Amino acid sequence: MTSPTGTWKQRRVTIMGLGSFGGGVGLARYLALQGAHVTVTDLQPPEQLSDSLNALASLPIRFVLGEHREQDFTDTDVVYVNPAVPLTSRYLDLARQHQVPLDSEINLFVRQCRGRVIGITGSVGKSTTTSLLGSILQVHDTRTRVGGNIGGSLLPHLDDITPGTPVVLELSSFQLEQLAWQSYSPPLAMVLNLTPNHLDRHGTMDVYQQAKEGIFAYQSPADTAILNWDDARVRQMASRTPGRQLFYSTEAIFDEGIYCQDGAVIYASEGQRTVLCHATDVTLQGKHNLGNAAAAAAAATLFDVPLDTIAQGLRRFHGLPHRLEQVTAKNGVDYYNDSKATTPASTLRALEAFAQPVVLLAGGYDKGTPFDELARAACHQTKATIVYGATAPKLRQALELASRQQRSDSTQAACAQVIQCPDLESALARAVALAVPGDIVLLSPACASYDQFPHYEARGDFFRAWVQDLPD
Repeated sequence: MTSPTGTWKQRRVTIMGLGSFGGGVGLARYLALQGAHVTVTDLQPPEQLSDSLNALASLPIRFVLGEHREQDFTDTDVVYVNPAVPLTSRYLDLARQHQVPLDSEINLFVRQCRGRVIGITGSVGKSTTTSLLGSILQVHDTRTRVGGNIGGSLLPHLDDITPGTPVVLELSSFQLEQLAWQSYSPPLAMVLNLTPNHLDRHGTMDVYQQAKEGIFAYQSPADTAILNWDDARVRQMASRTPGRQLFYSTEAIFDEGIYCQDGAVIYASEGQRTVLCHATDVTLQGKHNLGNAAAAAAAATLFDVPLDTIAQGLRRFHGLPHRLEQVTAKNGVDYYNDSKATTPASTLRALEAFAQPVVLLAGGYDKGTPFDELARAACHQTKATIVYGATAPKLRQALELASRQQRSDSTQAACAQVIQCPDLESALARAVALAVPGDIVLLSPACASYDQFPHYEARGDFFRAWVQDLPD
């Protein structure tokens, strides 16, 4: 589809989407250093892309910002598409009409990667599971690389990735759609779960599921898919896997597979049962993280990692920033930053991790996901739910409906208080006023950040700085 390594010189490349989160920086740098004539085009103005522009300031790259120009899509040798760009964009249609090939960074990477790739996807927990597996494999093999939808670009490390090097890739539904352009699935694939997400782009759950199934759709019979037995949709997906299936569970017990029992993660195979690790090896909060650890341990067995190394790798991992991150304790109240929770399912898992009373902060950009299940849980699992931002009216409506339904059932406890605020700062002020010693104030938005912040990290950084400045 595009030139192999070393033949980029003088070729014209358009990169569609630089991103304020830096998603296109690694690709732009790589291609410019390879000698390509690179044009980066983004609808955002320069002032919103300052960090990304500063990272590329020393390179001979042409920037078209605040707009797209048709010529950049018709008079070029290839268009590289940022995963966030909708595939229905008229500019991509223009490129197709002019026989200009479309490509992506993840496609370019896997075509040249000589390592042993495992891809991990899911609606919830894929960053944590990817990082957990990376932690285990890096103890076992220091050459291990972790990337994809997490961390920086792996393109600069291609020369260091030799045959057999473990490469752990977190793969989003958008990246999997792009990998389907070249009929690629990683030889080792993991599906954690499937809950509504990105329906503003995919439209329906069936289309979203089809994108996720791309992680194993092009596998051979010799390849392996690791699947979560506890998720009904993932279990049904198993019938469409071409290769070997390896299930893991925190609820079921298998004769063949990985399961949890009596505080241990156990691998059952050919009549033998082996303890891979213990729940005490997992430093993260919540039952869902034991499932993530079981998934990572299952994958580690495919790399022949010794049992003591699996436990060591789990113990050394202490969580990701913005994922159930304990920021501070002020006046007897604990403040947790879970800004990376951009779906209702993620927020549900966060609520389940706490036994203490919770003041929940939720809201942001609407990705088209339903809030019904979250609202029912928040009614009796929180002390108060404070909603803010673009989705505040929709969240409040779901919470009030759940509250009315719950009050009609005399066996249910009293419903949590619901408060609507215009933005995160005012929501924080209300949360501080409500919380008493022993409470948890939890930012777990269940939504993307784009209504008020450029990305979830900026939202989490704002929360972290704001609560750290509270007086003791």
